[in-house]
Formats: sequence, structure tokens, C-alpha cells
Amino acid sequence: MSIADKTILVTGANRGIGRALVEEALTRGAKRVYAGTRRPLTHSDGRVTPLTLDVTSAEQVQAAVESVASLDILINNAGLAIYEDLSDQAALEQQLAVNLYGTYGVTQAFLPLLTGSGGAIVNVLSLAAVAAVPVMPAYSISKAAAFSLSQSMRALLTGQGVRVHAVLSGPVDTDMSRVLDIPKASPESVAQAIFDGVDKGEEDIFPDPLSEPVAEGWRGGVAKALERQNAALLEAASAG
Repeated sequence: MSIADKTILVTGANRGIGRALVEEALTRGAKRVYAGTRRPLTHSDGRVTPLTLDVTSAEQVQAAVESVASLDILINNAGLAIYEDLSDQAALEQQLAVNLYGTYGVTQAFLPLLTGSGGAIVNVLSLAAVAAVPVMPAYSISKAAAFSLSQSMRALLTGQGVRVHAVLSGPVDTDMSRVLDIPKASPESVAQAIFDGVDKGEEDIFPDPLSEPVAEGWRGGVAKALERQNAALLEAASAG
């Protein structure tokens, strides 16, 4: 799906990948970009409409839905990462609230608009979804759950004409990964690769130098084959 002339909503749009996605969408000719942030955002481009949107707040999600007349692409980018050791259940619950339930809640709320437009959902996840990062175990768990959510939605929504893309990125140079002394991709390059993947119809998008080598093995591997096999079960049950 091309970004040109489309209406897009980006959650977590105030910094990092989210801000880069807003700018890249504008560069590619988006008609309207809704920028969802927890704190007020201002932007000089008249195509940008700020939305106060904490993805864990049902009231703010509903208010956002009422402010959006139409939508072609929903980008669930809002995320939370806490460095911990799994000793604090509250930290796990907090990250699940944002990374899993926030993604689920926002998607369900905007699904009628996306169904009407034959649109797309883009869930910005992480390679941690398929291989846990031990210094961020709760984050890894939440992203793995969000990846499973993405795969389930992909199968369930295909009959409604809605595509679901999962972004499996490596380290990106954002506030979230600032303490990690490792090579990182720029948010701008990742945003470009995400939209390239959406344009090409890639179900799973590997948008940076660290994740890119995983792509070929993943797409032709056992896990992806099993996902398709399980999706076929749904199709068979629906046909029956």
C-alpha cells in the first residue's frame, strides 16, 4: 500500500521512531497524519493533526476515534521498555498494558474505519519478540505477546480486507535504547524501511541492518510456515 494520499495514525508520535514515521509519511505525500501523543504536540505542517492519546486510557482512545473521520493506516508505535530482572510483577504488568493491551485496544477501536477503507495495521515490535533480550525480559515478553496478537489479527482480518504488518526491528537510536552500547539504526532509516515494507506488502518487516539478515531465514523458515498452516485452519473452519 502506497502512503501517498492516505490518512495515517501514528501512536507514540512525539519522539524516536514515532516522530520519524510522521515526517516520513509527510515526505511520501500522506494526505493526513494523526499524531497520537500523551503530551500536546505541535507541528508546522497543516496535514498533521495532534491527538492526545495515552494508549492505556480507554477514554482517550475513544475520544481519538471520535476525532478521526477516516483512516487508511494505523501504526501502533507507542511502546514502553523498562530494564529489570523479572523480580517485579508490576513492571511486567506495566509493559503488557502498553505494548500488548494498548496495541489491542487502539486496534479494536479503529477497526471499523480500517475495515471500511480496506486499510492496514502496522505493529511496531522488536526482534525481542522472537528472541528475548535478557536485560529486558518483561519487554521481550510483552513484544512476543504483541507479535502473537499481530499474527492472530492477520489471519482473522484478512477476510475483511485489512492487512497486518509486524515490524521486527533491531536496536534503534532512541531514548529507549540509550543505555545500550551497541550499533543502532537511526529512527529515520527505520521509518523509511517500514513504509517501504508496507508499500511492498511485506507481512513481517525487518527494517534495519541487524534485523535484515534474519528476514530471509524467517520468511522461509518453519515458524512462518507454521503460521500459514495455522491460518489455513481458520480458513477451512470458515468454509465449513
